[in-house]
Amino acid sequence: MTITLTGTVAAFDESVGLGTITSESGSEHAFHCIEIADGSRSIAVGTAVSFDLLAKFGRYEAARIRS
Repeated sequence: MTITLTGTVAAFDESVGLGTITSESGSEHAFHCIEIADGSRSIAVGTAVSFDLLAKFGRYEAARIRS
């Protein structure tokens, strides 16, 4: 089962490829740049996105991030 959410990129550090997305419900989800669906490996803070949740290392992370 895939859970798709919407939110906004709250932070992104391009040098390490890590960021966070704040969902519309206020939850924060970490992501790695390989999960940006267009393959760009970069995304601007403040970008509105939709994303799926992926269970990884005992927590949920943002995956398949689409702007």
